[in-house]
Amino acid sequence: MKFAVWLPLLIPLLAVPVARRVTVRLPPRAAAWTLGVCSVLLGVCSTGALGVLAVGGALQITPIAALEDISPRLLDDRTQLTLPAGILAAGLLAGAAVSAGVVAVRHWREVRAAGQAAEDASGELAVHVDERPYAYALPGPFGRRGRIVVSTAMLRSLNAEEREVLFAHERAHLAGKHHLFLSCAHLTATLHPMLRGLREPLTYALERWADEVAAEAVGDRQLAARAIGKAALAAVVPASRPRLVPGATCGPVPRRVAALMGTGTTGPAGRCGSRRRLVAALLISCLALSAASTLHAASELHSSVEIAESSSGVR
Repeated sequence: MKFAVWLPLLIPLLAVPVARRVTVRLPPRAAAWTLGVCSVLLGVCSTGALGVLAVGGALQITPIAALEDISPRLLDDRTQLTLPAGILAAGLLAGAAVSAGVVAVRHWREVRAAGQAAEDASGELAVHVDERPYAYALPGPFGRRGRIVVSTAMLRSLNAEEREVLFAHERAHLAGKHHLFLSCAHLTATLHPMLRGLREPLTYALERWADEVAAEAVGDRQLAARAIGKAALAAVVPASRPRLVPGATCGPVPRRVAALMGTGTTGPAGRCGSRRRLVAALLISCLALSAASTLHAASELHSSVEIAESSSGVR
């Protein structure tokens, strides 16, 4: 446990920049899933490592160790830093739990308030009479079908074909459960500060995913790009919109429009192909090492406790 337990806390320093680089060249759907999985796995592993440190430190306190019928002196991983590291880890875990709880409760309240405001609407479309242009995909509670929330000002700013692009984009968000990706990314960012670096590329990937679905639905990439650009130029962010819900006007819109128009930057395929595979292999290695280190540290702690219990029984 002395060495393995620290790796899940350090690996995000390398894995997050690597994940950002890997997903630049991936299709939007694959990029979103890659970033989402990385965020959750790295967050879980770092939290597990803190838990192992906290338990290891707690077992150095005689009254707590006595609950397991062991003596702290019998633990084979006992060092002068075990107790301070355990106290620090326990404090970080408590802080992360509070932060995650605040994010979860705030998101639930915002979605509930937005849902109550859209209750009078029938069907998938909730039109708000509002002079501020906005549109977003509001998820339904407990797996229920969500709704597309759009203001009358936004509808007036687009023609009929462009409105179809907007609706197709928001339907893609609802069908793909993209709000869950965003929620997971923000929750895991409370577990390790480095994971905040995955939120922006994940938001971009989700919007690009919905852009591609909308372009395919209307059969015209130029129309899709024009509609997304016009909606973004007109849009404002209303106070009633939940912060962790996606919408057509989110993310770096110029990059999204350029990608739809086919004018995004691309590198040489031949020379960069092997480099991208190498970077992808590095990312997979980071994730595997983080998970293996967490399991190994937990296994070592468990074995140490079992040996201490056996030694206490012999004595």
